[in-house]
Amino acid sequence: MSSIFSKIIKGEIPCYKVAEDDNYLAFLDVNPNAKGHTLCVPKVEVDKIFDLDEEHYIGLMRFSRKVAIAIEKTVLCNRVGLSVIGLEVPHAHVHLIPINGMDEMRFLSKVKMTKEEFESLAIAIQSNL
Repeated sequence: MSSIFSKIIKGEIPCYKVAEDDNYLAFLDVNPNAKGHTLCVPKVEVDKIFDLDEEHYIGLMRFSRKVAIAIEKTVLCNRVGLSVIGLEVPHAHVHLIPINGMDEMRFLSKVKMTKEEFESLAIAIQSNL
């Protein structure tokens, strides 16, 4: 059964796309910890990040780095935190979260954003890639 991320990759479910290449996709988390919270996923459906072959794992980290740099240019924050948890969706993925303190990486607080805010933020991050 396809994960929700595979359905997003195939275009069956819409997303606020930030970046894409042949192997990876980055899109805004619709239930974000902070403005700019982005998910980076490999297009190949693999459940656990450490089950990715080395080429895809390193590629995902390289892709995530480029996206994180663009997020940091776009969203006011001390840094972009990286988290890999992998329990909520059975598809390897990286969370990139603009943060100003450690508590913002705990997934306890969520930010509400409108469709228009998501759309304009995705475009702003894209412009900084």
